[in-house]
Amino acid sequence: MTVETLSDVACFGGRQLRLQHASEALSCAMTFSVYLPPQARDHVVPVVYWLSGLTCTDENFVTKAGAQRAAADLGLALVAPDTSPRGVGVPDDLEGAYDFGLGAGFYLNATEAPFAAHYHMASYVEEELPAVLGAFPELDHSREAISGHSMGGHGALTIALRNPSRFRSVSAFAPICAPSQVPWGQKAFRGYLGEDRSTWARYDACALLAEGSSAPPLRVDQGAADAFLETQLRPELLIAAAAQGGHALDYHLHDGYDHSYFFIASFIDAHLAFHAQHLLTA
Repeated sequence: MTVETLSDVACFGGRQLRLQHASEALSCAMTFSVYLPPQARDHVVPVVYWLSGLTCTDENFVTKAGAQRAAADLGLALVAPDTSPRGVGVPDDLEGAYDFGLGAGFYLNATEAPFAAHYHMASYVEEELPAVLGAFPELDHSREAISGHSMGGHGALTIALRNPSRFRSVSAFAPICAPSQVPWGQKAFRGYLGEDRSTWARYDACALLAEGSSAPPLRVDQGAADAFLETQLRPELLIAAAAQGGHALDYHLHDGYDHSYFFIASFIDAHLAFHAQHLLTA
């Protein structure tokens, strides 16, 4: 599988790369970013996947979160894919809305036309991207964690809960906790999956937590000044679902913080330290 290097720059003693490949899962070219910490020169390092939110690309996290300094100190690689398929032939929302179509793949496998031909972000993150990363012998795929923000927090939670033996830990900033019960998620699920709500549950963190028998260690951080807190995010539903399923949830509510990357940058070090606790042990 051919991977093209778009950029490769030094960062905190390591390397920040931006790469592109032809995706079979999404039937388009896909761009993703990888940070290799300085420790990767001497031995394999654990991997933390980052899934971004609505309207984002792979570059938002790389340029705004300030995660490389802590990743370099801890010896963690960071992998950030794009948030949706892209290209001239990839369908977008007919009304150009920000919360559906390009930049809003919702980390699921679409079954409704015309999106079913391209929008397979679940398969991309769970299967194809790890295979593409086989081109990097520096990465230890036996030690993986996943994190994300907003729509990407939804993606991180649901992918980890569907693959509890693969990911040693999962965290999220301001995730869409119960997409089946909020406008963002309902719009996306109807458009990508159709009206049959029985197909929605595998992409809903609350449903997976309430019914699942196992889950990786979980951490969620939420800003109390987030404008989307009560209408779109609903963390109280995630807390209740975790309790119902018997899963421990390390939940943090922060006064004064909103939904922006200022919030993520403020607490990304704590999230990477959380993952390091689980990734840097035997």
